[in-house]
Amino acid sequence: MVLSTVQPPELRSSSTVDSIFASRYVQDPLPRYRMAESSIPKEAAYQIIHDELLLDGNPRLNLASFVTTWMEPECDQLILEGMNKNYVDMDEYPITTELQNRCVNIIAHLFNAPVNENEAAVGVGTVGSSEAIMLAGLAFKKKWQNKRKAEGKSCDRPNIVTGSNVQVCWEKFARYFEVELKEVKVVEGYYVMDPVKAVEMVDENTICVAAILGSTYNGEFEDVKLLNDLLEQKNKTTGWNTPIHVDAASGGFVAPFLYPELVWDFRLPLVKSINVSGHKYGLVYAGVGWVIWRSKEDLPEELIFHINYLGADQPTFTLNFSKGSSQIIAQYYQFLRMGFEGYKNVMKNCMESARQLRQGLEKTGCFDIVSKEKGLPLVAFAFKDKAKQGLAYKLSKALRHYGWIIPAYNMPPNAEHVIILRVVVREDFGRQLVEKLLSHLKIVLNELDDDAPPVPKITFTIDLKPNVIKGENGDGGGVLHVPGASVYWKQEKPETVHKEILLVDEKTKGIC
Repeated sequence: MVLSTVQPPELRSSSTVDSIFASRYVQDPLPRYRMAESSIPKEAAYQIIHDELLLDGNPRLNLASFVTTWMEPECDQLILEGMNKNYVDMDEYPITTELQNRCVNIIAHLFNAPVNENEAAVGVGTVGSSEAIMLAGLAFKKKWQNKRKAEGKSCDRPNIVTGSNVQVCWEKFARYFEVELKEVKVVEGYYVMDPVKAVEMVDENTICVAAILGSTYNGEFEDVKLLNDLLEQKNKTTGWNTPIHVDAASGGFVAPFLYPELVWDFRLPLVKSINVSGHKYGLVYAGVGWVIWRSKEDLPEELIFHINYLGADQPTFTLNFSKGSSQIIAQYYQFLRMGFEGYKNVMKNCMESARQLRQGLEKTGCFDIVSKEKGLPLVAFAFKDKAKQGLAYKLSKALRHYGWIIPAYNMPPNAEHVIILRVVVREDFGRQLVEKLLSHLKIVLNELDDDAPPVPKITFTIDLKPNVIKGENGDGGGVLHVPGASVYWKQEKPETVHKEILLVDEKTKGIC
């Protein structure tokens, strides 16, 4: 949820909402931040809001977001049909509940949970991975507390070990539920959690180690298998039995289809829960996530609430109660419609678009690619010239003039001096749009060059007989020193010459 703010008076055009097309219905301005005294026609209300929303960015060109921005019309229709159903009313809407249960089992099998065909998987639908992570974290905390109490030990200082590249929802969980977040710092060139360092930070108060399958910074997968192996060794020595949670918000619907040989999920014995965002590469509009547990034993029963005032006994484990059914229905539509083959084709196409974008960026000669070829379908890149890294923000802003929304940001602590840009490749970002983005990017790069201050020129005389350079702030020795620049001179003719040269940046060695 974004906290509500009101624009200060100096930034407001007025304190009222004016209408153009709706003026045939509404003659007087309407208040912005309080309710009007009387009603207005529905056509006027629609037109006023519609016109103001035109100033929002185009979701299809929002390459900052992993969230799905296109679905088939048939699914759009199902979403409309399910909008008036409250998902939590399980007794009133048993088929919607059944579709949710099917989705949980489909995802559990996709993640290789040890569930038999006739056995129900353990999981729940959420409004996104943030809620899913909160629920998984609470389960780990409660299990750890129960174990410590049974051993007669203190349980007031729980912690989670993770990398400093985690998404902000982990920081929220730690702060809201009073759990220390012990972060493994990244280093330049290695922007994910180091499993060796992570296991070293584990202690008796660690409720879990959180690994990320698809870093939000550069799309890289963390080595969950190595983490599992190292943690198993430590658990044998200490007897702590520290578990693993995999934050697969972005990668959970990518890895099974593109990298089936990659072992990161419930095939690893210490992985006890996994979250994934249906509204990212699950191909559903914003508002749905999932958390799956390995078994019933990994979800403490005392966290599950049973209610009966909606009809029948309804077990529930969520942070919020009421929510729409549309996204659950849409998720099942995608599973039913796409199947394994369909998801695999979409992910392969996304990776191909990312490859073409990567090649186009490399051809400019301006950028280093920070993302990995094996990971999420995204391209993260930074200016090669470290002195120009600050241009990333200007580049991001300039691309907005063409409608593109591409974020520029610092990498996590310890590598915050690295500034990158990131393009998330979704299903609706096809090859034509890749080519158009590259063409606009080249235009913007040229404009940034044109906007750069002109390189200063000086005129100086070289007297080669005494081997002295005479000029403004010049001294001898074959090098002309000017504040902010150094020009290196190479003797070519044994006579006095007169030259006009360009100053070069002090970090760049040039010979003239």
